[in-house]
Amino acid sequence: MTGSGLRNAAAAALALLPAAAAATPVPTAAAVATAARAAMASTGARGLAIAVIANGQVASVQAFGERNAAGAPLTADTVMYAASLTKAVTGYLAVQLAAEGRLDLDRPIATLLPRPLPDYGNPDAYGHWGDLAGDPRWQAITPRMVLNHATGFANFWFLEPDQKLRIHFNPGSRYAYSGEGIMLLQFGLEQGLGLDLESELQRRLFRPLGMTRTSLKWRPDFASDLADGWNAAGQPEPHDERSRVRAAGSMDGSINDLARLAAAMVRGHGLPPAWRREFARGTLPITTATQFPSLAPEAPAAGRPAAAAALGVIGFSGPQGPGWYKGGHNDITANTLVCLERQQRCVLILANDVRAEAAFPALVRAVLGETGVPWRWEYPGLPSY
Repeated sequence: MTGSGLRNAAAAALALLPAAAAATPVPTAAAVATAARAAMASTGARGLAIAVIANGQVASVQAFGERNAAGAPLTADTVMYAASLTKAVTGYLAVQLAAEGRLDLDRPIATLLPRPLPDYGNPDAYGHWGDLAGDPRWQAITPRMVLNHATGFANFWFLEPDQKLRIHFNPGSRYAYSGEGIMLLQFGLEQGLGLDLESELQRRLFRPLGMTRTSLKWRPDFASDLADGWNAAGQPEPHDERSRVRAAGSMDGSINDLARLAAAMVRGHGLPPAWRREFARGTLPITTATQFPSLAPEAPAAGRPAAAAALGVIGFSGPQGPGWYKGGHNDITANTLVCLERQQRCVLILANDVRAEAAFPALVRAVLGETGVPWRWEYPGLPSY
């Protein structure tokens, strides 16, 4: 299917949903706290932070529980791991660059590079791009394909049986979650446009928004108020101090900071209105029954979610109209950001205990009402929604 055909299919799928109902009232901070404590009690999670955004502004920010096994309290200024929420921020930056005419989202990343991608064959210095030397399809991959998770890469090269990066399907033809693809966009921005991702995000977003405790690279000043985490077995594990900037998932930040960022993104900070709409407009239909494994086969139409890949986030439409979301996860981290376009409302949840994830659908519902987020696709193992 062509790119225009994919976009038309996505629009048709979303158009089948019922008309938007009235927006759910914004809950009080006390009501949010009650829901958050109930989520922790039901899952056993030791730490959770939650922020509510209404009309594009931060309405409330709260933190609950502990930041480490010693029992230090988790606060709204504690630095937590943002995980794959980093991908949404990378997508927002790419759209800013596109709005300025510095990046063409539909022009191959190969055209940005001074040399053919496989020529950058030093994995320690660049990445595993040399593995692609025998497959010319790398030349077709665009920033939009990267942000749509449509490169054809596995999630990461080291997940391949032989640890060799490869392209599994024609780029742009379908969705398959790939952090490796996001790293290719970072590589193109750095090598082709001469940008430093951390510096660019600090200049454009973090510093202007007053985000003093956020970075894509470990900072020693984080150590005084840092969240460790708990795994699925309830065992504590230390925070990973990431020494390299990785667009796919190295961001640390406090709930106070990331709430400001979520509010800025939903109101379109630094973007013309048309480009803000482009950021969250789903154009590549989701054709798998679940998000992971990332190279799962495409499902019959009845098993697919009513959602489509946008530029670093997932677009959907539900009872309250269109929205977008992004999750983040590792062995000790569970995060989600869900935003509704109507009244520019969002809920941001950061948990330093992966067990909290089981309560996310109910917790988001408590804050925003029924949204249309494809929870069964996102979290297929949860017993109820």
